[in-house]
Amino acid sequence: MNNKITIAIDAMGGENAPIKNIQGLNLFFEKNKKNDNFFFNIYGDQIQINKELKKYNIPEKYIKVFHSSSVVSDEETPLTAIKNSKDSSMWNSIESQINAKANISVSAGNTGVLFVISRMLLKTMDEIKKPALAGLWPNKENMNVVLDLGANIECDENNLVDFAEMGAALFKSLFPNEDSKVALLNIGSEEIKGTDILKKAYSRLKELSRFGDFKFNGFIEGNQITEGKSNVIITDGFTGNVALKTAEGTAKFITDSLKDVLKETLLAKFSILFSYFALKKFKQKLDPRKFNGAIFLGLKGPVVKSHGATDYVGFYHAIDLSYRIIKGDLMSKIKNNLSHVDGKE
Repeated sequence: MNNKITIAIDAMGGENAPIKNIQGLNLFFEKNKKNDNFFFNIYGDQIQINKELKKYNIPEKYIKVFHSSSVVSDEETPLTAIKNSKDSSMWNSIESQINAKANISVSAGNTGVLFVISRMLLKTMDEIKKPALAGLWPNKENMNVVLDLGANIECDENNLVDFAEMGAALFKSLFPNEDSKVALLNIGSEEIKGTDILKKAYSRLKELSRFGDFKFNGFIEGNQITEGKSNVIITDGFTGNVALKTAEGTAKFITDSLKDVLKETLLAKFSILFSYFALKKFKQKLDPRKFNGAIFLGLKGPVVKSHGATDYVGFYHAIDLSYRIIKGDLMSKIKNNLSHVDGKE
């Protein structure tokens, strides 16, 4: 592997691939013209990929295309995929980390298959019992890291503590000038509320905060997630996934309702002219493409999962997230944080 940040791209994953994948890559190059510390290994159908690359002026010195003979479909199950996907673009993009050809992998393909293949090839970190799925949510101040978003339905206090240390490391790698502020999602903010598992996790995180990996803000309720007072929100995968889907549905309801109201009368339509820039800013703030990219944490190599239905702008953000993760030295930060949990320092 060269000294540049090397990102492995599954160019065949997701809807409208590889068109949106290569277009998203081109957008990354357009926004990073002054940088030259990255390199991309692109996996998939070489003929289709090269056809798309010809549409853009991406310098050849920054990319290399590797042919893959198959694609993991959305209908594929994790069990059948292990048998059928050994030369797929998804498999090869993840395996590239083992062969020291890449620092991180990004795919918009089948989530379940991606998680299983990633865990099988990259292996779980020795300090971790359960890997987690983390995502980025906007808040009033900047951004939240939220985990677990569905990888683990049931978690004990040890898992939650691991998630907190990994989430704090992820936040710090993405936002190095800000402090990681951890909170446990609960039904109330008082210490006496919640399950025994949450209370035990609370006690351990309060103790571990003395190492300086994060500031611990205790419990947080669902309606406080977007306030920004805490930026690393920890929960089990069941609760996290419900919260995620609720937040997505609420955001869609708000934007759809606003559109309907603005179309109701001629006066309402006319008012758009006077509030155009405010509405545009509102739309940009809630644009889900800006937060595209969930991260598998707890494996020996990082993997970013792009939403399969996103467009090229969303895929660009998944690539940019991958770049920032490695630039921020995520894996070293995770190992450092977990050493405190194990009592090694």
